[in-house]
Amino acid sequence: MIEAPPTLIVNTARRRPTTAQIAALQNTPAGFVADALGGGGALERQIQPLGAGSDLSCTVAGPALTADCGPGDVLALFAALKFVAPGDIVVAAFAAHSGCAAGGDALMGRLKNGGAAGFVTDGPLRDHDGIAAVGLPVWCAGLTPASPHMSGPGSIGFPVQIGGQQVGTGDMIVADRDGVVVVPFARLDEVIAKLVHIRALEAQQDATIAGGEVAPPWVDDLLASDRTAYTD
Repeated sequence: MIEAPPTLIVNTARRRPTTAQIAALQNTPAGFVADALGGGGALERQIQPLGAGSDLSCTVAGPALTADCGPGDVLALFAALKFVAPGDIVVAAFAAHSGCAAGGDALMGRLKNGGAAGFVTDGPLRDHDGIAAVGLPVWCAGLTPASPHMSGPGSIGFPVQIGGQQVGTGDMIVADRDGVVVVPFARLDEVIAKLVHIRALEAQQDATIAGGEVAPPWVDDLLASDRTAYTD
């Protein structure tokens, strides 16, 4: 006899960045973090802040808590409410399903009450005005009024595939109006170290542009080299 599989599986082995690692990524543009990852780590562009970031705060950084919901189902996400630690960003994989919402204002309110700092999903959401009133920063794949179901199966705390990236619980999420970037747990110290250099380069570039520069010097070098051909 084959036993019925469990409706929900919870991974109790949870890793978490240190307080210092979390702080080092706060107030950092997502683009800077993507640069520190060599141009990678960003979720696909359809995962955007609610209202393109005009309706509520959309700058946040925190450890991921993953919920693998599957298409059209939010059982794992509701169960994840009991596992949220303060500052977590809940990442709900919805299999990029667009036929119904992956959550609404009531769920976002509960997440905020539980201490979540943000929410990311590859599905759409519903209750736009209610979510804006809750004020929890959220990234999603649009809006729909259609309701999900809660039958499972699902899992909490395991790696999920979302927006072209793998996200594991304990990875760092850095998100703003540009989108969402995932920093793998094993690369946190590497990325934090690279950000020191990237911030310095960005500050130098900003100052140069503010001083009136039109094209960087390497463009002149390119145009004067044998790598450029001219024709009339």
